[in-house]
Amino acid sequence: MTPKAVVIGTGLAGTHVANRLGTGTVLIGDEPHAPYNRVLLADVLAGRYGAEVTTLPSPAGTLLRTRATRVDRAARRVHCEDGTVVPYGTLILATGSNPVLPPLRGLFAPGATELPGGVHAFRTMDDCLALSAAVRPGVRAVVIGGGLLGVSAARALAHRGAQVVLTQQAERLMERQLDPASSELVRAHLTGLGVEVHTECRVRGVTVTGGSVRRVELADGFALETDLTVLACGVRPRTGLALDAGLDVRKGIVVDDLLRTSDPHIRAVGDCAEHAGRVYGLAAPALEQADALADALTGRNAPPYTGSRMLTRLTLAGPGPLDLAAFGDPEPRPDDDVVQLADATRGTYRKVVVRGDRLVGGVLLGDLASVGALARAWEADDVLPEDGSPLLHLLTHPQLLDPVRAGETPIGGR
Repeated sequence: MTPKAVVIGTGLAGTHVANRLGTGTVLIGDEPHAPYNRVLLADVLAGRYGAEVTTLPSPAGTLLRTRATRVDRAARRVHCEDGTVVPYGTLILATGSNPVLPPLRGLFAPGATELPGGVHAFRTMDDCLALSAAVRPGVRAVVIGGGLLGVSAARALAHRGAQVVLTQQAERLMERQLDPASSELVRAHLTGLGVEVHTECRVRGVTVTGGSVRRVELADGFALETDLTVLACGVRPRTGLALDAGLDVRKGIVVDDLLRTSDPHIRAVGDCAEHAGRVYGLAAPALEQADALADALTGRNAPPYTGSRMLTRLTLAGPGPLDLAAFGDPEPRPDDDVVQLADATRGTYRKVVVRGDRLVGGVLLGDLASVGALARAWEADDVLPEDGSPLLHLLTHPQLLDPVRAGETPIGGR
């Protein structure tokens, strides 16, 4: 009997859509672990959670722990590494993404496909557990990449007592999400935890001694001694299965507003999917796509997926907590109105950008009691009152300074 749907990928998007579709769905995943929430891996690495806390609800259908190796579109069958052949009515690709491995001199020996000792990507539960086993107080760690993942990894390793150096090729940390002022506060936060941060710093190679990387070489000739090297250089949609099946693939697997690929019997969601020219690579859009697809496949009278308005959220608890959120476009245009509030002593920062009569972006760092309401106002794209009073009410907090126009008072100034 042909199942209602077959889902390839046990990440957030794949597991969520399989649970929504219910009994009869087959979920195929090649990781040895039960489906888990990748968003929590930094907290597992920091030692605040055990791996079991990340486990997602068990899928209502059948879970096959094997690797899908080929999609036969003509016969509508998925062939798996263990010899299993699974027929499908609708196939859903939720294959996620792979970590980007930078072209560093010395990273791979001629003909080698495995990373040398001491080098770890930070993408999967296995990556996280391997890092957790290797880190200990005093160990020297170099994190390459200062985006969201690199910042999370550096902070987690510092929390475990490692001597951490974070290198970022761009001019500031998390440059895709944060404005210069909030990025500088994140840098100060990491520095306060003992992390040595280098921006505008390009890594050109590594030196392997005894099978393990012991030195990270910078473009300016300086070398960093290391015991652990973490690659946090971004991710790339995992599209090999789709390419081999002859589907339309650009940056990701191309889908329309019904999440259909170029084959109407195959859909795609999550990190592997490209919708309207965009690959999101974040949890919230993946879940929105999974919900939209489940609604469409179960006959619910729901609107098609038209894209996601992204909110980036990073919350790390423990001593010296870090809590930040960024949404929309935080860089104002000349005619935009900006409300900015800052308290360098407490490490809090609020900035929202209003374009015409709408909230178009913002960055918040510190105690984020207002982030939910602000994000809802931004996502709804509602017209703001002319006096802006609800917006000011959401931003105002007793320990913050008075609102200032962007650029009039430097962050950390009086």
